[in-house]
Amino acid sequence: MRLRIKDLREDNDLTQKQICAYLICDQSLYSKYERGEREIPLNLIIKLADYYKVSLDYIVGRSDKKH
Repeated sequence: MRLRIKDLREDNDLTQKQICAYLICDQSLYSKYERGEREIPLNLIIKLADYYKVSLDYIVGRSDKKH
């Protein structure tokens, strides 16, 4: 599954550091989430969907509709 977390972050002109501050996680770990090297926990996906105001289906690539 290809998450859209990197695309959403870049589309909103945010740095990994800014997102990590919101998620309260380490930047090196978040970088691995973006590269698909580690599976991101569901609670963080939910927080990111809320932050970007998109659906869970959109953020996980199951839908092209943001809402």
